[in-house]
Amino acid sequence: MQSATIDVAQPPRATGQQVSHLRQILLWPLRLLALRRGDEVQQRPWELLAAGSEGSPWRRVIDEYTGDPDRFHERHYNEFVTFLPFVQQFLYGEGRSRHGEASGSSMHVFRRDDVRAVRLLPRAGTATITLQVVHVDLYFFDDVDIVLLNVEVAADDLSLREAQEILYRFGRGYPSGWDATGEPLHSMAGVEWLDAQGRVLAGSDAQARDVFLAFVGEHRAPRIASHWAFVLRPLVPDHSELEGALRYRQIEYYRMPLMAYLAVDDPQALTRSDFVRLGLVTGAGDGALPFSEQHLADFEQRHCYDRFWSDTGAAPRTRYLCCGHALVVVGDARAEFFRCRDRGVLAQFRHQHFMLFLIAHFQKAALLMFSDRLVDALKRLDVARPASVRHFKRAIRHAYAGFLRFTHRYWFHDVSEQAQVRALFHLCTTHLGLNALHAEVKERMHDMNAYLDADSLRRQANTVVRLTVVTIFGLVGTVTTGFLGMNLLAMADRPLFERLLVFGVVFVATVALTIYTMAKSKRLSDFLDALSDEHLPWRRRIGALLRVWASPRGH
Repeated sequence: MQSATIDVAQPPRATGQQVSHLRQILLWPLRLLALRRGDEVQQRPWELLAAGSEGSPWRRVIDEYTGDPDRFHERHYNEFVTFLPFVQQFLYGEGRSRHGEASGSSMHVFRRDDVRAVRLLPRAGTATITLQVVHVDLYFFDDVDIVLLNVEVAADDLSLREAQEILYRFGRGYPSGWDATGEPLHSMAGVEWLDAQGRVLAGSDAQARDVFLAFVGEHRAPRIASHWAFVLRPLVPDHSELEGALRYRQIEYYRMPLMAYLAVDDPQALTRSDFVRLGLVTGAGDGALPFSEQHLADFEQRHCYDRFWSDTGAAPRTRYLCCGHALVVVGDARAEFFRCRDRGVLAQFRHQHFMLFLIAHFQKAALLMFSDRLVDALKRLDVARPASVRHFKRAIRHAYAGFLRFTHRYWFHDVSEQAQVRALFHLCTTHLGLNALHAEVKERMHDMNAYLDADSLRRQANTVVRLTVVTIFGLVGTVTTGFLGMNLLAMADRPLFERLLVFGVVFVATVALTIYTMAKSKRLSDFLDALSDEHLPWRRRIGALLRVWASPRGH
């Protein structure tokens, strides 16, 4: 499918409040799946990416903590000390100490450098906007079949309306629909990835309505837009016919979680409608509120962190907005500390705040992944097939063990004791509903594990009953023939061949009788229960004995 080429003719740009500098960070969680349905993803899926073809654009990132010491700057130090020790171990690993070996981070990052810019067409007939692509990364994690796509873009000198449209339309995995003219709804009309020379690497196909419809009709799964599929290669969608060792599936909403940094000329000039549209990421408007006043009555209390929304401080009039799906910071472009890339708000946004946002969405994606794994295991269960039952038990045990490792390694309610980071993390997790989601998945895991334990106990009890029945009926013959060491047949003086023949006959008869007793053990157990019941008349007890040999239908 050929992607449409964006018309680069430039209509007049919008005027009004200006955004001196925009940063947008997209963070798209995806679930990794095995090549064959029912298999588990290997413990270290990123090794498949590292061991891929030489033409793969992805290269492992050697971070500032383990790489060249000259790359370690003060902003990295500030990021590190922000977090509590157990979070530091998760994010950065642990260095070599006098008493032990160094341990690496549980997070593995890969980066591609061929995509250097992106050209966006928000709507048909509007001006195109070219953004710098700061980096494109993939984040993998130990013991969790999740990958996070991270795309950071930047631009200078945009109108507020353009910035709102970029935040609203860019981070969508595929169109949500089309209007009467065939233009995609809510997503960009056109997207083109560019290399360092400005050449087009890939473009969107949002106008190909029939292709998207046919894919959903055939696979009952959404089709990833071509420009996002290009960025993720050699990872391939699970429902596609493409060959690939690493396959992914959408696990959350098709709108990618995002972070945004806006340095505006005058934050106080922004209206309440502007802040609502930025905080809830609803796109540009005509100045009116996007929703009813009643619905937005508690917007400031629920979505705004206004600790620095004052005329004092190093970065006056700085406001943080959070709805779970998005974390947005708006501040004064004239404040040097707000624009500082090493110690200021921009540095915090790209380091501390990015990490807390990543942790929150990683936790949510992992919990959803574990829930999906339970559903997949149940869908493949066929109680009539022993092999299916064994695979179901193995899948549930594996998921339960993985959930325990996730809980003890990655699940924490607080990531920092710094007031701002702590408050923003709580704001994110509250809107995402992580505590309730964790409790729900934990309960489901415990229910599944309890079911397997109960089933194992039931099977053990049935086995004990059968063995008891065989022992009881075998005891009759054992006591009868062994009473006082009596031998019915004196074979001691017989020839060896005759003794072996008699031994073989008795052995076969004993095995056959034992197997027959095991086959009838359930009915024999019912007979023993009836026989031990003193309140039953002998007629009922004899009837229970006769039912041992009744046909299954009659029984």
